[in-house]
Amino acid sequence: MQDIFELYRQKRKMQFKSINPYNNGVLQAFDLFPETRWKKSLEISEEVYKSWRKTSFQQRADLFFRLSNLLKEKRVETAKLMSLEMGKVHKEAVAEIEKCAWVCEYYAENAEKFLHSESIDSTADKSLVRYDPIGAVLAIMPWNFPFWQVFRFAAPSLMAGNVALLKHAPNVNMCSLTIEDLFTEAGFPAGVFQSLIVDVDVVEKIINHNIVQAVTLTGSERAGASVASIAGSNIKKSVLELGGSDPFIVLADANLDNAARTGATSRMLNAGQSCIAAKRMIVVESVHDEFVEKFRNEINKIKVGDPLAEGVTMGPMARMDLAESLEKQLKASLEKGAKLELGGSRNNCIFEPTLITNVKPGMAAFDQETFGPLATVIKARDEAEAVELANKTEYGLGASLWTTDLTRAEQLSAEINSGSVFINAMVKSDPRLPFGGIKKSGYGRELSHHGIKEFVNAKTVFRVDS
Repeated sequence: MQDIFELYRQKRKMQFKSINPYNNGVLQAFDLFPETRWKKSLEISEEVYKSWRKTSFQQRADLFFRLSNLLKEKRVETAKLMSLEMGKVHKEAVAEIEKCAWVCEYYAENAEKFLHSESIDSTADKSLVRYDPIGAVLAIMPWNFPFWQVFRFAAPSLMAGNVALLKHAPNVNMCSLTIEDLFTEAGFPAGVFQSLIVDVDVVEKIINHNIVQAVTLTGSERAGASVASIAGSNIKKSVLELGGSDPFIVLADANLDNAARTGATSRMLNAGQSCIAAKRMIVVESVHDEFVEKFRNEINKIKVGDPLAEGVTMGPMARMDLAESLEKQLKASLEKGAKLELGGSRNNCIFEPTLITNVKPGMAAFDQETFGPLATVIKARDEAEAVELANKTEYGLGASLWTTDLTRAEQLSAEINSGSVFINAMVKSDPRLPFGGIKKSGYGRELSHHGIKEFVNAKTVFRVDS
C-alpha cells in the first residue's frame, strides 16, 4: 500500500495547474519538465550565450524596443491572462504590462551608458574597469506581479549580455510561457530567454549546475534563505528581494486626506498582495482618530468581485491557501486585542477589504508580513515612537512618511531602516531608481544602474605600453 501512495504522490507532482482564483476553475495543466528537458534548456542557454554576449548594445536595444512595442500591442490580452490566472483586476494588469514596456525601453536607452568602461588613473599607461556579462542567470519569480517581476530582471540582465532562465511560480505558468513567446516573437535568438516548468526540488539542481552563474529570487524569506544557502555553497552570486512589512508613518502635520487616500491604494492594490504595500499604518496619537475615519471611508469605496468586470477595483486573492493564511493572522490579532473596524469576511479566495486598529507589537498583524487586503493602524505617542515602531520589524524593504515639514522628513529618512523612504508618496518601483531591501527583506538591488551591475564582471584591465 505504501508503494501505491508513493506512486500517486509522484504522479501528482508531474503537473502544475493554473486555477482561476475567482471561480476556482482549472484553466490549464502543465507537465513538469523531465530532467532531460531542463538540462537541455541549460545547454541551449550556454550555447546561445557565446554569440549573444558578442552582440552590440544597439543590436540588443533594437530587440528590446521591438519587445516593448509588442507588449503595448498585446497589453489587453496579456492583462486578461493575469486576471484569469492570479486575479489581478484588469486596469491594474494593463498598467503592469505598460510598465514592462517602459523597463524594456529604459534599459535599451541606458544600458550602454551604464556599462561603459571606466578609466582609472594608476601606474599603468592605461587602466580601466570594464563590465562584462557572466552567462546564464536563473530567476525565481513570484506570482503577484507575474510580468513585471520577470521583466525588471530580464531587461537589465539581457541588455548586459547575459542569458536568462525563468522558474516562475507554479500557479502562473500561462504567464511564464507567454513571456517566453513574447521574447521569441520580438526576434530574440532562441534560448536567450527560457521558461522552465520545474518543481522546487529541481531548483537546487539547476543552481548547482555549472552552466548557471548566478541566481535572483523575489519571494518569501524562507525561499530566500534556501536559495542563498544553495548559491553560497556553490560560490555563486545571488540577489534576493523578499518580504516586507512596510510602515506608513503619519505625523501630526500630515495632509490627512492625501495620506488616507494614498494609504488605502497602497494597502489594497493587487488585493494587498505586494511586498511594498503599506502594511503597518503608524499614526501619531493627535491625528489618529481623524486618520482612521478618513482611511475607513477610502477603503469603503473599494468594489470587490470578478477582476474582469467593469467597475471592480479589487479581485480575489491569488490562491485559497493565501486567503486562509491571512484569515488566521486576522483572527489571531483580534484574539490579542486588535479591533475590527471594517470587513473581516472571506468567501473562498475573495477576502473582504479589512481594517483593524489597536494593533500592537506581539500581534500577528504587527510582527508578520500580512500578504492581502488587511489594513492595520498602530497608534504612536509622538514622532519618536512612530519611528521606533516603524523599525520594530525583521523586514526593511520600503517606508512611506507623511508630513508637511520636508526638511524634517529628509532628516527622519536617515533614521528609518529600509531600502527606500517615500515622502508624501506611495512606495513603488521605478526603472530609474534602485529597488531592494535590508535585513530579512533581502540584499542586492534591482533597477537603475545599480541593478544592471549586479550580474556583470567588473573586470580590471591594466596596460603597460612596452
